[in-house]
Amino acid sequence: MNSFEPVVDAAVWSRFPDYRALSVVIQGFRPERPIETPLAAPPAWFDAHAAAWHEAFKAFGSNPKRTAPSFDALVRRYRKDGGLPAIHPLVDCYNALSVQYGAPFGGEDIDKYSGSPRLVVADGSEPFDTSKDGQPVIEHPDAGEVVWRDDAGVTCRRWNWRQARRTQLREDTSCALFIFDALNPISDDALNDAADDLVSQLEQIGRGLRIARRLLVADATPAEGA
Repeated sequence: MNSFEPVVDAAVWSRFPDYRALSVVIQGFRPERPIETPLAAPPAWFDAHAAAWHEAFKAFGSNPKRTAPSFDALVRRYRKDGGLPAIHPLVDCYNALSVQYGAPFGGEDIDKYSGSPRLVVADGSEPFDTSKDGQPVIEHPDAGEVVWRDDAGVTCRRWNWRQARRTQLREDTSCALFIFDALNPISDDALNDAADDLVSQLEQIGRGLRIARRLLVADATPAEGA
């Protein structure tokens, strides 16, 4: 797993020094029974964390009222509907944890990647594989936008707003990357608790998982653990 490691570009750290990313790579996912994902209410720090992400989005020119951070939209839907829609076992799992921990979580299919994921400041030329009116289209991020990308193009626009079609989790996904994003005031302990919950839930429905964890922080050597 060491060959597949997310990287945060120095330009992102310099603009957002309190940002942290916790990646969890899971290989050998073979679900043997349905997943039952408990859905807890958002934490006390949700409003403050959402405000921090709104300011981050504004800092790279994005209007968070139009393109909200992923967890913000999920929590608002949870509060309105009292639940979340069922999409896919892996997606349902990280969506529920996103609400529970009040943080943007996302998942990608590792086998669909070209090279390793990188969080960068876009120059605007990168292709983004998405859909419009039900049809596949290629769009491009705004120059200065913070995006996740690989060698083939953008995998998630506006940091954690919308994922590309190419790397989405699917029914046959067996190797997945999960990224848990955080700004102050959320703590590293809360991030690690969320990762523990994710791993625990996935181990309940599939045996033989191989797991690697990496915490990315500014100006420090990433800490690893299993």
